[in-house]
Amino acid sequence: MTVKIKKCRHEDLQTLQEISIETFNDTFKDQNSPENMKAYLERAFHPKQLEKEWAHPSSEFFFICFDEELAGYLKVNWDDAQTEKMGAESLEIERIYIRHKFQKKGLGKDLINKAVEIARNQNKKTVWLGVWEKNENAITFYEKMGFVRTGAHSFYMGDEEQIDFILTKTLA
Repeated sequence: MTVKIKKCRHEDLQTLQEISIETFNDTFKDQNSPENMKAYLERAFHPKQLEKEWAHPSSEFFFICFDEELAGYLKVNWDDAQTEKMGAESLEIERIYIRHKFQKKGLGKDLINKAVEIARNQNKKTVWLGVWEKNENAITFYEKMGFVRTGAHSFYMGDEEQIDFILTKTLA
């Protein structure tokens, strides 16, 4: 079993779009209407939107591969790329997406550790993320990784307002 994390390149954007749609759909389709899923997927993972996010100087995407197969990815933001104003001492984990067949293999932990490494290299004091209040498995995982609930914000799935908990990990 080999695990590799590599930075996404511009030529990876189509693959990034495909894995984004696959993982988001697999995770949330059963809890949301088809119309809201379609609207969200078309907006959030449109090629121009992903291009804009990838090109932002304060964002980075990383693929994770398990035995040479693409298993998921991480997106981190800092400074003005953060989706909430959390300050210059914070790094946001905007996405940790793991393909269904690769879940429960420790890859989420590997991606959290990668985000923490990036944060430490940038002298950040905290790492934070938003997680849907109904995603109990993810909340439990993040809490095991040292995150605590520090707030909440709205997340729009199509025309439906949902609540994401904000979880924060303080770096030593």
